[in-house]
Amino acid sequence: MKYYFAILFFVILGELNAQTIITDRPDQTESSSTVEKGSLQIESGMLVGFSEETRQLLVPSTLFRLGLTDWLELRVLNQFENVKNEASGEKVSGISDLELGTKIQIFRKEDVNAEVAFLSHLIIPTGSKLLTNDKFGTINKLSISHEISKHLGIGYNVGYNYFGEGKGDLTYSLALGIGITEKVSVYLEPYGDLAEFEDHIANVDAGLTYLLRDNFQLDFSFGTGINHTMNYISLGFSWNIKRMKKDSE
Repeated sequence: MKYYFAILFFVILGELNAQTIITDRPDQTESSSTVEKGSLQIESGMLVGFSEETRQLLVPSTLFRLGLTDWLELRVLNQFENVKNEASGEKVSGISDLELGTKIQIFRKEDVNAEVAFLSHLIIPTGSKLLTNDKFGTINKLSISHEISKHLGIGYNVGYNYFGEGKGDLTYSLALGIGITEKVSVYLEPYGDLAEFEDHIANVDAGLTYLLRDNFQLDFSFGTGINHTMNYISLGFSWNIKRMKKDSE
Protein backbone atom coordinates (compact mmCIF):
# COMPACT_ATOMS: atom_id res chain seq x y z
CA MET A 1 0.00 0.00 0.00
CA LYS A 2 2.91 2.37 0.71
CA TYR A 3 3.99 2.09 -2.93
CA TYR A 4 0.54 3.10 -4.21
CA PHE A 5 0.64 6.29 -2.13
CA ALA A 6 4.14 7.06 -3.41
CA ILE A 7 3.05 6.58 -7.01
CA LEU A 8 -0.07 8.73 -6.48
CA PHE A 9 1.99 11.50 -4.89
CA PHE A 10 4.39 11.36 -7.82
CA VAL A 11 1.63 11.64 -10.41
CA ILE A 12 0.40 14.82 -8.71
CA LEU A 13 3.84 16.46 -8.57
CA GLY A 14 5.77 14.69 -11.32
CA GLU A 15 5.40 17.41 -13.94
CA LEU A 16 7.18 19.84 -11.62
CA ASN A 17 10.21 17.59 -11.27
CA ALA A 18 10.76 16.14 -14.74
CA GLN A 19 14.29 14.98 -15.53
CA THR A 20 16.08 11.86 -16.65
CA ILE A 21 16.77 9.41 -13.82
CA ILE A 22 19.82 7.18 -13.34
CA THR A 23 19.46 4.62 -10.55
CA ASP A 24 21.46 2.16 -8.45
CA ARG A 25 18.66 -0.43 -8.43
CA PRO A 26 17.61 -3.05 -9.32
CA ASP A 27 20.98 -4.55 -10.30
CA GLN A 28 23.89 -5.22 -7.94
CA THR A 29 26.21 -2.92 -9.91
CA GLU A 30 26.21 0.62 -8.55
CA SER A 31 26.06 3.31 -11.24
CA SER A 32 29.04 5.59 -11.86
CA SER A 33 26.81 8.69 -11.74
CA THR A 34 25.80 10.84 -8.77
CA VAL A 35 22.41 12.48 -8.40
CA GLU A 36 22.02 16.12 -9.41
CA LYS A 37 23.02 18.77 -6.88
CA GLY A 38 20.10 19.67 -4.64
CA SER A 39 17.91 16.71 -5.61
CA LEU A 40 16.75 13.82 -3.46
CA GLN A 41 16.43 10.37 -5.03
CA ILE A 42 14.46 7.61 -3.28
CA GLU A 43 15.08 4.04 -4.44
CA SER A 44 12.86 1.52 -2.68
CA GLY A 45 11.40 -1.93 -3.12
CA MET A 46 10.68 -5.36 -1.74
CA LEU A 47 12.69 -8.55 -2.09
CA VAL A 48 11.86 -12.17 -1.35
CA GLY A 49 14.89 -14.46 -1.13
CA PHE A 50 15.49 -18.15 -0.47
CA SER A 51 18.55 -20.19 0.42
CA GLU A 52 19.07 -23.71 1.74
CA GLU A 53 18.59 -22.56 5.32
CA THR A 54 16.51 -19.37 5.31
CA ARG A 55 13.70 -17.43 3.69
CA GLN A 56 14.17 -13.66 3.68
CA LEU A 57 11.73 -10.83 3.09
CA LEU A 58 12.92 -7.23 2.78
CA VAL A 59 10.06 -4.73 2.69
CA PRO A 60 10.76 -1.97 2.32
CA SER A 61 14.45 -1.71 1.49
CA THR A 62 15.10 1.97 0.84
CA LEU A 63 18.11 3.98 -0.30
CA PHE A 64 18.04 7.78 0.00
CA ARG A 65 20.49 9.68 -2.22
CA LEU A 66 21.01 13.43 -1.76
CA GLY A 67 23.06 15.43 -4.25
CA LEU A 68 25.46 17.71 -2.34
CA THR A 69 27.52 18.90 -5.33
CA ASP A 70 27.78 18.02 -9.02
CA TRP A 71 30.12 15.15 -8.11
CA LEU A 72 29.23 14.16 -4.53
CA GLU A 73 26.14 12.56 -2.98
CA LEU A 74 25.14 11.54 0.54
CA ARG A 75 23.54 8.08 0.92
CA VAL A 76 21.42 6.49 3.66
CA LEU A 77 20.23 2.88 3.44
CA ASN A 78 17.98 0.98 5.82
CA GLN A 79 15.42 -1.80 5.55
CA PHE A 80 12.86 -3.82 7.42
CA GLU A 81 13.78 -7.50 7.38
CA ASN A 82 11.92 -10.73 8.12
CA VAL A 83 13.98 -13.94 8.27
CA LYS A 84 12.68 -17.47 8.76
CA ASN A 85 14.84 -20.51 9.50
CA GLU A 86 13.42 -23.24 7.26
CA ALA A 87 14.64 -26.06 9.51
CA SER A 88 13.42 -24.79 12.89
CA GLY A 89 10.62 -22.51 11.71
CA GLU A 90 11.99 -19.70 13.90
CA LYS A 91 11.19 -16.18 12.64
CA VAL A 92 13.00 -12.92 13.30
CA SER A 93 11.68 -9.49 12.25
CA GLY A 94 13.00 -5.98 12.66
CA ILE A 95 15.21 -3.22 11.31
CA SER A 96 18.64 -4.10 9.89
CA ASP A 97 21.79 -2.09 10.56
CA LEU A 98 21.86 1.45 9.18
CA GLU A 99 24.26 2.23 6.34
CA LEU A 100 25.52 5.79 5.95
CA GLY A 101 27.74 6.61 3.01
CA THR A 102 28.75 8.68 0.05
CA LYS A 103 29.42 8.35 -3.66
CA ILE A 104 32.13 10.46 -5.32
CA GLN A 105 32.32 10.77 -9.10
CA ILE A 106 36.03 10.95 -9.82
CA PHE A 107 36.04 10.93 -13.64
CA ARG A 108 33.56 12.11 -16.28
CA LYS A 109 34.17 13.78 -19.64
CA GLU A 110 31.74 14.25 -22.50
CA ASP A 111 34.29 13.25 -25.14
CA VAL A 112 35.44 10.10 -23.27
CA ASN A 113 33.33 6.95 -23.25
CA ALA A 114 33.84 6.19 -19.56
CA GLU A 115 32.72 7.30 -16.10
CA VAL A 116 34.31 6.37 -12.78
CA ALA A 117 32.99 6.76 -9.24
CA PHE A 118 33.92 5.55 -5.76
CA LEU A 119 31.29 4.52 -3.22
CA SER A 120 31.73 3.84 0.50
CA HIS A 121 29.20 2.97 3.23
CA LEU A 122 29.75 2.77 6.99
CA ILE A 123 27.63 0.03 8.57
CA ILE A 124 26.41 1.23 11.97
CA PRO A 125 25.18 -1.48 14.42
CA THR A 126 21.75 0.03 15.05
CA GLY A 127 19.61 -2.93 13.98
CA SER A 128 17.10 -4.96 15.94
CA LYS A 129 18.26 -7.77 18.22
CA LEU A 130 19.30 -10.90 16.25
CA LEU A 131 19.49 -8.84 13.03
CA THR A 132 22.30 -6.48 13.96
CA ASN A 133 25.92 -7.46 13.30
CA ASP A 134 26.87 -5.75 16.61
CA LYS A 135 30.01 -4.41 14.94
CA PHE A 136 30.90 -1.50 12.71
CA GLY A 137 31.67 -2.44 9.14
CA THR A 138 32.26 -0.90 5.73
CA ILE A 139 31.21 -1.50 2.13
CA ASN A 140 33.37 -0.05 -0.66
CA LYS A 141 33.08 -0.16 -4.46
CA LEU A 142 34.85 1.29 -7.47
CA SER A 143 32.25 1.79 -10.20
CA ILE A 144 33.08 2.13 -13.92
CA SER A 145 30.70 2.38 -16.87
CA HIS A 146 30.90 2.67 -20.66
CA GLU A 147 28.18 3.71 -23.10
CA ILE A 148 28.78 1.47 -26.11
CA SER A 149 25.88 2.87 -28.15
CA LYS A 150 22.61 4.74 -27.63
CA HIS A 151 20.89 1.51 -26.58
CA LEU A 152 23.76 -0.51 -25.09
CA GLY A 153 25.96 0.03 -22.06
CA ILE A 154 28.06 -1.87 -19.54
CA GLY A 155 28.91 -1.16 -15.94
CA TYR A 156 31.15 -3.01 -13.54
CA ASN A 157 32.16 -2.81 -9.89
CA VAL A 158 35.03 -4.17 -7.84
CA GLY A 159 34.95 -3.80 -4.10
CA TYR A 160 35.88 -4.80 -0.58
CA ASN A 161 33.51 -5.35 2.35
CA TYR A 162 34.49 -5.69 6.00
CA PHE A 163 31.99 -6.61 8.71
CA GLY A 164 34.07 -6.16 11.86
CA GLU A 165 35.92 -9.49 11.94
CA GLY A 166 37.88 -11.83 9.71
CA LYS A 167 39.59 -10.80 6.49
CA GLY A 168 36.57 -9.36 4.73
CA ASP A 169 35.21 -10.10 1.25
CA LEU A 170 36.24 -9.09 -2.24
CA THR A 171 33.24 -8.36 -4.48
CA TYR A 172 32.60 -7.97 -8.21
CA SER A 173 29.73 -7.41 -10.64
CA LEU A 174 29.31 -6.82 -14.38
CA ALA A 175 26.01 -5.52 -15.80
CA LEU A 176 25.09 -5.42 -19.48
CA GLY A 177 22.16 -3.06 -20.10
CA ILE A 178 20.07 -2.96 -23.27
CA GLY A 179 17.50 -0.29 -24.12
CA ILE A 180 14.54 -1.99 -25.80
CA THR A 181 12.55 1.24 -26.23
CA GLU A 182 12.88 4.76 -24.82
CA LYS A 183 11.07 3.58 -21.69
CA VAL A 184 11.93 -0.13 -21.34
CA SER A 185 15.40 -1.53 -20.59
CA VAL A 186 16.67 -4.96 -19.59
CA TYR A 187 19.92 -6.16 -18.06
CA LEU A 188 21.91 -9.33 -17.40
CA GLU A 189 24.49 -9.46 -14.64
CA PRO A 190 26.93 -11.96 -13.19
CA TYR A 191 28.12 -11.01 -9.70
CA GLY A 192 29.64 -12.53 -6.61
CA ASP A 193 32.30 -12.34 -3.94
CA LEU A 194 35.38 -14.02 -2.60
CA ALA A 195 34.37 -14.54 1.02
CA GLU A 196 37.28 -14.22 3.44
CA PHE A 197 39.51 -14.14 0.31
CA GLU A 198 38.91 -17.90 0.01
CA ASP A 199 35.40 -19.08 -0.96
CA HIS A 200 34.05 -17.96 -4.32
CA ILE A 201 30.28 -17.35 -4.24
CA ALA A 202 28.92 -16.83 -7.78
CA ASN A 203 25.49 -15.55 -8.79
CA VAL A 204 23.63 -14.21 -11.80
CA ASP A 205 20.59 -11.97 -12.07
CA ALA A 206 18.49 -10.21 -14.69
CA GLY A 207 15.80 -7.58 -14.69
CA LEU A 208 13.65 -5.01 -16.41
CA THR A 209 13.04 -1.31 -15.82
CA TYR A 210 10.17 0.85 -17.06
CA LEU A 211 10.49 4.64 -17.17
CA LEU A 212 7.03 5.82 -16.15
CA ARG A 213 8.12 9.46 -16.18
CA ASP A 214 11.52 11.12 -16.65
CA ASN A 215 12.01 11.11 -12.88
CA PHE A 216 10.15 7.93 -11.91
CA GLN A 217 11.14 4.36 -12.76
CA LEU A 218 9.62 0.97 -11.94
CA ASP A 219 11.73 -2.20 -11.80
CA PHE A 220 11.52 -5.98 -11.62
CA SER A 221 14.44 -8.36 -11.11
CA PHE A 222 15.29 -11.94 -10.16
CA GLY A 223 18.48 -13.85 -9.43
CA THR A 224 19.93 -17.23 -8.60
CA GLY A 225 23.11 -18.76 -7.24
CA ILE A 226 25.49 -20.48 -9.65
CA ASN A 227 27.58 -22.59 -7.28
CA HIS A 228 25.23 -22.51 -4.28
CA THR A 229 21.50 -22.50 -3.53
CA MET A 230 20.02 -19.00 -3.64
CA ASN A 231 17.03 -17.44 -5.41
CA TYR A 232 15.35 -14.07 -5.14
CA ILE A 233 12.70 -11.91 -6.79
CA SER A 234 12.30 -8.16 -6.35
CA LEU A 235 9.95 -5.29 -7.26
CA GLY A 236 10.59 -1.61 -6.71
CA PHE A 237 10.65 1.99 -7.83
CA SER A 238 13.03 4.95 -8.01
CA TRP A 239 11.88 8.55 -7.73
CA ASN A 240 13.97 11.70 -8.16
CA ILE A 241 12.65 14.81 -6.42
CA LYS A 242 14.40 17.74 -7.99
CA ARG A 243 15.09 20.90 -6.02
CA MET A 244 12.68 23.65 -7.07
CA LYS A 245 14.69 26.61 -8.39
CA LYS A 246 13.78 30.17 -7.49
CA ASP A 247 12.66 32.49 -10.28
CA SER A 248 15.82 34.53 -9.86
CA GLU A 249 18.07 31.54 -10.52
